[in-house]
Amino acid sequence: MATDAHDADVLIAGAGVAGLACGAALADAGFKVWVLERDALPGGRAASWPDLVTGDVVDIGPHVVLSEYRNFRALLRRLGTQEQVHWQQQPLITLLDAGRRLPVRNSRLPPPLHGLKALPAALRCMGVRDLLSNLNVAWHAARLTEEATLALDGMDALRWLRLLGVSERSIEWFWTSATMALLNVPLQHCSAAALMRVYRVMQGRSGYCFGFPKVPLAALYAPGCRARIEAAGGRVLLRTPVARVHVQDRRFRALELEDGSLLRAPAAVLALPPQALRDDFLTAPWPAASHAAHLFEPSPYVSTYLWLDRPVTRARFWARAWATRDLNTDFYVLSNIRPHTHGTLIAANAIHVRLARDWSDEQLIQRTLQEVADFSPLAGQAKLLHARVHRIPMAVPCPMPGTERARLPAETPFKGLWLAGDWTRTALPCSMESAARSAALAAEAVAGELGRPLQLALPVPDTTGVMALLRRLPPGHVVPA
Repeated sequence: MATDAHDADVLIAGAGVAGLACGAALADAGFKVWVLERDALPGGRAASWPDLVTGDVVDIGPHVVLSEYRNFRALLRRLGTQEQVHWQQQPLITLLDAGRRLPVRNSRLPPPLHGLKALPAALRCMGVRDLLSNLNVAWHAARLTEEATLALDGMDALRWLRLLGVSERSIEWFWTSATMALLNVPLQHCSAAALMRVYRVMQGRSGYCFGFPKVPLAALYAPGCRARIEAAGGRVLLRTPVARVHVQDRRFRALELEDGSLLRAPAAVLALPPQALRDDFLTAPWPAASHAAHLFEPSPYVSTYLWLDRPVTRARFWARAWATRDLNTDFYVLSNIRPHTHGTLIAANAIHVRLARDWSDEQLIQRTLQEVADFSPLAGQAKLLHARVHRIPMAVPCPMPGTERARLPAETPFKGLWLAGDWTRTALPCSMESAARSAALAAEAVAGELGRPLQLALPVPDTTGVMALLRRLPPGHVVPA
């Protein structure tokens, strides 16, 4: 049955960060937007819901915000929730390595001097030669152009680091942990291009820090975006999966729902994961989308929540230096960040860990308790009141070799149809920031096509200090023979 979407101007499939942010931006510009979501709650991979036993609202998995998240923070400012993030200035992070706590200090010195405060922690775990073996990586990162970055996409990050002469100890202690924590994938499975994008910003900017939502993550943006969409006459429809996209004569025609009904509008945005763009999702062939759907693999993770009967630490956040015997990568003491009545609420992330796939919930809980006690011995004396295990199929699409080139722009081959999502061509790693920037890019494209131009997307942070000066030099030949 064909149905007009009650004169909607734009249809958006997907109510994650990208879909909701795009919808809110278009609603603010005066467009009537319908957002269609498969799940019962908005938020996508950044959703939140109440635990059925305790009533505490928890996230699908622990998430942090970076101070360099320009587009996501701009979204929060527009929604008036920017003050609901606690920014941890010092330390940048505390690492637990072989039983030792290593606080890594933040610095506002210009790059590369900003790394000096981290030297004591690094030198406790690596030798001077190991540290100096990374200079070639920093040199290449400073000089990489976008074209040269994409030229690295066919190579895995482990091979790239070895070609540049990075020591095995540095690879083991720093690069393996950093890649798992920042890109959610093992080093040997990561695109060298994806890693260098992140490393260039780490080396080329100073003063960045982590932020922790004081409220459930989805509360930062989902209610505000929905309110703006509905205030402009639009709707956010939950439990409304899109089954197919109808295009004809190279033009978008309608979204087909699972009940067979068709929703029509002048424009549509697909704010969906790449796997959704399977061969039969569109009624016309789109080879690039089909390639992306098959190339991008999900990075699974397990998030374990623990409710303990007493305070066990004043820390808000710490991470473990990666080791094959470990389960969890990072830990968040939510009771030190958000209002909590008593005791301690801790969330831990096991990212891309094969152990977690086969273990029972009880095994995961007991190992997580043990790893928390490694950091805070008081946790070993506490009573476990409740625990919850979330098995999440995808944290982000894995940035495997080949995926940087496979990322698609907001524009599609079909008039009236656009893409948004953290995996699209944003020049950022898959993250909430990438999703927010993709939303801004898609909203600009849609609004321009419909005659109301917008300027919304903020540029990717560039390097500063000496790293910026080095980037002005000719890039040369950056891929070793």
